[in-house]
Amino acid sequence: MQAYRATQMTVANAGYSATTVSVTGDRVIGGRPAGCPSSFCGCGAAIRVFGHVVPELNLASNWLRFPRAAPAPGMVAARHGHVFVLEQPLGGDMWMAYDANSGGHATRMHARSLRGYTIVNPHA
Repeated sequence: MQAYRATQMTVANAGYSATTVSVTGDRVIGGRPAGCPSSFCGCGAAIRVFGHVVPELNLASNWLRFPRAAPAPGMVAARHGHVFVLEQPLGGDMWMAYDANSGGHATRMHARSLRGYTIVNPHA
């Protein structure tokens, strides 16, 4: 079952003109990935970033060991208790995110705020 939440935001381009866009979130793309524990946000993020399970990254707070970074596609937003992968900027602190275990044991691609998260570079 898919749930949808519409959000409006204003996005400015390089020419400084602003446009209001509608962002639909909560697109469920799967459940718990194979080989991941029941709390699977860190495991799902590792599969998205590295292509395989990295057991020590199953714990979301372990992602905070990576170097700090500016928000960009492929970077990871982490805090104690949750982690998600940044896919595409939507404006301000909003990003389209690959978010494993984002609620109801689902993996979603949806709009997320970066507030309260530390951005890290898992590629460094």
